[in-house]
Amino acid sequence: MTALAALAALTVALASVPSAYADAAFNAPLESGLRAFYQRDFGSARTNFEAALAVAPDNTLAIAFLNATTAQTPGDLDALVADEENRLGAARNGYTQQLQLGFSYMFDDAAGRDRDAEARAAFEAARAVAPERAGAHVGLGILYENERSANRAKVEFLAALDRDPTDVLAREYLALIYQVDLKDPQRGLEYAIEVPNVVPNYADIDFHIASLLHDLHQLKPAIDYATRGLEIDVGHVGEAGQHGYTLLARIYLDEKRPDDARRVLRASIAAGVDVQYAQDLLGKLR
Repeated sequence: MTALAALAALTVALASVPSAYADAAFNAPLESGLRAFYQRDFGSARTNFEAALAVAPDNTLAIAFLNATTAQTPGDLDALVADEENRLGAARNGYTQQLQLGFSYMFDDAAGRDRDAEARAAFEAARAVAPERAGAHVGLGILYENERSANRAKVEFLAALDRDPTDVLAREYLALIYQVDLKDPQRGLEYAIEVPNVVPNYADIDFHIASLLHDLHQLKPAIDYATRGLEIDVGHVGEAGQHGYTLLARIYLDEKRPDDARRVLRASIAAGVDVQYAQDLLGKLR
């Protein structure tokens, strides 16, 4: 199946699925938050992600970006964790409270604190309260993926999509598992290719799709997706902004376009991202 055929099939399959992304009250602040995040306007980004979560409080992408935003300002993530712990105390069996706290613990763990066990406990509690919802499965899947337990992660992400076929994080992580662990980039692409239609300003998914297309030797669309990711992530905050230049350079080299490869490698060095790798690639070109 080509990328376009996969896109067409998924568009038809998902068109009738109820989704927060079809609700302007959720989608408008989410898109505004993503634009602000990638421009390093973290105050505006946080305000918008909180507005999106007021409409869809268990949307895993919005939860994750709220955490990623607070992690950019010293002390903000700690304050968010404390606030969520207080809210959980007032609603001990609250599904969304457990889910949001689990994600915050997970980001706190990534910041250097050992909160893995607490995140797992929160996700398991959320799953026990609302087994029909996708969010806890996504959280558990990310924990397993972080532990390099790809098979257990895959089970959780598939369970999430059974409950919500539009869950963006589940699709993104499944694409990564199929690409890296299962060496099946075509199957990975089928999970990821529809996401930009659902969340147009999510630069990191453009980066991942470009990488999948590169693996599949579909070089021209790979260039388009990698370029789009860089155009969105102007602040070089996410994977697209951090690693998009060097990915694009490798694609240009496979296209026998060394001058374009040199151009984007110099842009990477000038932006201060992926500098060592860009210098290594540039040195080989010389």
